[in-house]
Amino acid sequence: MPEAGSAAEPAARTQPEEADRLRELLWSPAYQKALVFSALIGVPVSLIAFWFLVAVHQLEHALWADLPAELGWDTPPWWWPLPLLAVAGVAVALVVRHLPGAGGHVPAVGLHSPGQGASALPGVVIAAFASLPLGATLGPEAPLIALGSGLALLFGQLARAPMTPKSTPLLAAAGAAAALPAIFGNPLIGAVILIEVAGVGGPQLFAVMLPALLSSGIGSLVFTGFGRWTGLSTGSLSVELSAPTPRLDAGDVLWSVPMAVAIGFALHVVMNTGRLAAMFVSRRTIVRTTACALAAAACGAVYALVTDRSPVDVASSGQATLGQLAQDPHSWGVGALIAVLLFKGTAYALCLGSLRGGPIFPSLFLGAAVGVLLAPLPGLGLVPAMAAGMAAAAAAALRLPVSSAVLVVLVMGSTAMTPVVMLSAVVAFVTVQMLPPGRAVPVPGTPAQPPPDPDSARPGNGPAHA
Repeated sequence: MPEAGSAAEPAARTQPEEADRLRELLWSPAYQKALVFSALIGVPVSLIAFWFLVAVHQLEHALWADLPAELGWDTPPWWWPLPLLAVAGVAVALVVRHLPGAGGHVPAVGLHSPGQGASALPGVVIAAFASLPLGATLGPEAPLIALGSGLALLFGQLARAPMTPKSTPLLAAAGAAAALPAIFGNPLIGAVILIEVAGVGGPQLFAVMLPALLSSGIGSLVFTGFGRWTGLSTGSLSVELSAPTPRLDAGDVLWSVPMAVAIGFALHVVMNTGRLAAMFVSRRTIVRTTACALAAAACGAVYALVTDRSPVDVASSGQATLGQLAQDPHSWGVGALIAVLLFKGTAYALCLGSLRGGPIFPSLFLGAAVGVLLAPLPGLGLVPAMAAGMAAAAAAALRLPVSSAVLVVLVMGSTAMTPVVMLSAVVAFVTVQMLPPGRAVPVPGTPAQPPPDPDSARPGNGPAHA
């Protein structure tokens, strides 16, 4: 940007240069057509994404609730994950070997910006149905991104819309954004995730975003209050919640920092283990993918034997279990919490490298479990501990701090925990970025690559590969 008074600056400027460029773009007929087409495909893509999720949930319920009940068990027996995940491993490996797109990207590298074409859709759908309902410790968000973008490109081809190097990424992003609200229940988080996943703004975005996010979270304590400080009342736009929410205390804020550091380090180990698993299955794909899936199933089986709880706690995305943990955290003893962290963390790492799905929901559950486990610490409340744990775990797993903070605030259903959420997300993200990067994950079916240059893992150099 030219300095004030320089010759490069126009004599009269009524708005920033970026606004002038945006105005020109909005008046472009090609961009206007892209906007109209994006609006039109939003409805069918959203409906298909909704029914995709319904089918996944119904099949999962049938396999993990209805079928055991018909066989006379109130909960699935300890060995239940073993045959299901064995089938999942074989099916996903066959998709990776024989179908275009290899069933979608490897979850261990985080979320990818939408880019796979319509030809990858069959493999993405089959791999998702083979992984998620059968007990993979993964969520549905990554298949939804691939499904939405692939459907948008397919509809564009069917409508004979002009597909150019500039319009194709826009159309793919629009489709992914239309599909994501089906799982998050809010269109905002889908848009925020895609902005960060796409790396819009490059290194400068992260350089500006982190201090802003951190100072905003700390500064908001002036208005929300903590401890004996009641906060300052402003005329901000807000919605009053009927349910009471706890007030933050100084201990909540202070404890969130070491919690975020520890969670960031732990999730870094989990994600790196997932990358090692992905390298392991890149050769002899069918045998090794099945072995990893069976090892993940064994984690659920051993957990059930040790704790006398359901193996579903481990062999699932954690979406339903997270709700149970939040509603009745005291039903989990210290031993059960430690066991679920160890076994679910291990199963999560194995599934990240071998099966297909997304990394968000298991990370949220692990962070919430850490929060419940550490809540008895002096000065730390249960709700702030869960909020800080979820934000730190999501930011460490995804390396998308803004998306993680927004997601946890929406999950909590209240803005009262926003300061510790933002603080934890930033601290965990910075912690992970300062640790040595993991090995590069090979494209399925290709040899593994050497470790990346440490400088390539700095913020802004592609959060999807972090």
